[in-house]
Amino acid sequence: MPRMLDLSDDVRAEIGDQEADRLLTGGDTPGSYDCTSCRTPGDSAQEATSTVLFVGDETAVLAFAHSACLPSQVVRVTEEELQGAVRSITENQPGAGAGADSAPQPAVLGVTSGLVLLEDELHPALVVEPTGPVARPGSTAGVDEFLPLVIDHGFRPVPALTSVPPVLHGWSVLVANGQLHSVLQPGTDGGAPVAWWQAHQPLQVTDSWRTAAAKLQQILVFTAPAGSIGRQPREDLMRQALDRAAANGLLAGAAMPLAGT
Repeated sequence: MPRMLDLSDDVRAEIGDQEADRLLTGGDTPGSYDCTSCRTPGDSAQEATSTVLFVGDETAVLAFAHSACLPSQVVRVTEEELQGAVRSITENQPGAGAGADSAPQPAVLGVTSGLVLLEDELHPALVVEPTGPVARPGSTAGVDEFLPLVIDHGFRPVPALTSVPPVLHGWSVLVANGQLHSVLQPGTDGGAPVAWWQAHQPLQVTDSWRTAAAKLQQILVFTAPAGSIGRQPREDLMRQALDRAAANGLLAGAAMPLAGT
């Protein structure tokens, strides 16, 4: 049975015309699915559905999402992130038991939104902080290198929150329907942007944050090593934590254009 399926040119190029045609005619497409964005049930026979292809270093996983949640796209992630997502999906399937592997999980990026006052103007900001130490790929030194890694990506050290950090060209923050979806970085070899951070479920932002983003068309993204900021429940506490991290030499930042609405 034909499905109400949206399949982007990028996804088609990755999976090939034959597999794409099978999907569009319903051959390899599940009728019901759990949306990879909002995690609620969907039905490709009854509602518009996007194909989302997650591509790692060695593995690719095709997922489905409500078209209202995400457009059809290719999302490039590390192999470790992809395998972790597959495990998470498998464990959440009906009848799946608890995993016996108690090995520590790799650090993931946590994101908090808030308004930050700089140069007499309220700026929409995101604070990105991993849940644990982050080492360089292949490193066995056990040293947290998250801050040097983001500086290598183009973020600039922030010694004090007194001015807007420089624009990081090629990066952007995707907001759609008033929800935060991802932070995008340039693709390799001039290709389409890929997700540096992707929300498992789109995050709600406040009306004031969204209004400031629409006005300035720019988001400030601050990054700090694990344990530097924490999940602060109020914007004044978040600002205090940012100031403290900056004073300790643990803060980097960049301005990024707003993508979406």
